Amino acid sequence: MDQNPVLLVTGASRGIGAAVASKAAEQGWTVLVNYVQNESAARSVADQITANGGSSRIVQGDTGTEEGIAAIFAAVDREFGRIDGLVNNAGVVDQTARVDEMSRERLERMFAINVIGKIRCATEAVKRMSTRHGGKGGVIVNISSMAAVLGSAGQYVDYAAAKGAVDTFTIGLSREVAAEGIRVNGIRPGIINTDIHASGGLPERARDLAPTVPMQRTGTAEEVADAVVYLISSRASYVTGAILNVSGGR
Repeated sequence: MDQNPVLLVTGASRGIGAAVASKAAEQGWTVLVNYVQNESAARSVADQITANGGSSRIVQGDTGTEEGIAAIFAAVDREFGRIDGLVNNAGVVDQTARVDEMSRERLERMFAINVIGKIRCATEAVKRMSTRHGGKGGVIVNISSMAAVLGSAGQYVDYAAAKGAVDTFTIGLSREVAAEGIRVNGIRPGIINTDIHASGGLPERARDLAPTVPMQRTGTAEEVADAVVYLISSRASYVTGAILNVSGGR
């Protein structure tokens, strides 16, 4: 049985999730790299971790479905018998649209993955971490967005609303499990240069919005990952219910 602390990173085959997985492994975590479809990308992340002397596994599972979440946590139980940390990173955007152009199907997908999936993954993690359930404690970091504060008018109001829900969930859960050995915090990335923008139909969005950032540049996935790694570490032992903006001042 692996003696390193075990960290599940959802949506870890690319972008922020991949950067978190790599940096956490450098700090001694055994990382479970979750992916939905792109197994080769997830395996590449895991292989790089191994090449750098770390420990990782890959696990398929769509956090937007109960079946996917069940498969992920079955792998956690089978491979490790415990979980010490969860980075709730998996998320989606959609094509840019006004609210009066959005369909119910779009909203259901958006909230199924970005909100319900995060809550359900945290539910399963708490069942395994909480001292109330016989666990030894742990850490959860929810990846939110500055969109929760800014609203993303004319582009992704539904995404912003979902991230607002993530912020509220982070605060509420942190207070609920603080006495059970679990710390829960959030990260609000700003304009980060990853391919999530292309999936929303705006591949140059990060570049185009860079001048709106007080620091006059986009952020990197690695800069977000550094903040996540701090929050899951013992250096943040008295930090819970916090939401850290990693946004260049935006």
